[in-house]
Amino acid sequence: MTVSLPLVAVLGVIAWAAIKFLGIRLWVAVVIALFGFWLSHTFLAPAIESGSKSGVDIVNGSTK
Repeated sequence: MTVSLPLVAVLGVIAWAAIKFLGIRLWVAVVIALFGFWLSHTFLAPAIESGSKSGVDIVNGSTK
């Protein structure tokens, strides 16, 4: 059985768990999210996207 989850949903659950169980303050999570948003508009965005896709492919065991 294959389950498909968007990466943003998985990261959202991780962020919620960090706030709830690790005691991370909400403002720290917001700052990290804003940093990611601003980083996505830089020249590093294609490299980050490629690395993310490669990591997900490795975890899923799919190769091209």
